[in-house]
Amino acid sequence: MAQLSIDDLDRQILALLQGDGRMTNVELASRIGLTAPPCLRRVRSLEDAGVIQGYNARLDQAALGYGITIFAMVSLRSQAEADLQAFENHVADLPEVRECYMLNGEIDFLLKIVARDLQSFQNFLTSKLTPAPNVISVKTSLTIRRSKYEPGVPFEDVDLP
Repeated sequence: MAQLSIDDLDRQILALLQGDGRMTNVELASRIGLTAPPCLRRVRSLEDAGVIQGYNARLDQAALGYGITIFAMVSLRSQAEADLQAFENHVADLPEVRECYMLNGEIDFLLKIVARDLQSFQNFLTSKLTPAPNVISVKTSLTIRRSKYEPGVPFEDVDLP
């Protein structure tokens, strides 16, 4: 990835695309006061540098049959790099695990998991997560509701047109 210096126009581009990734380049250019070609060059530079990592749609998981979200706190027997990497590789292959974070402290990993219902989560937990190599304990919390969802980063300092 190329190193990139991000200026105010880039920050405006990022803030606008974070809010609406389907915005056309022409609309984006118009909003920030550029013509389309230099705006597209800036977007491509941000993509090439890895600042923009991709685009996706927000989906209603319940409407698609995934009625519950669970957070799992996983502790491993060993924190040797090979063991940590082996666990990360294991969860990378589990589609129910939507996010995985390695933590500092008593808990080694925090996982965000989606499941169709409690029975399917129990099956996932007992057949795929707790028997994973090096797992010593799994503590889970079932979510009641989501009260905020803001992907990305805050752009309070960006004045959007």
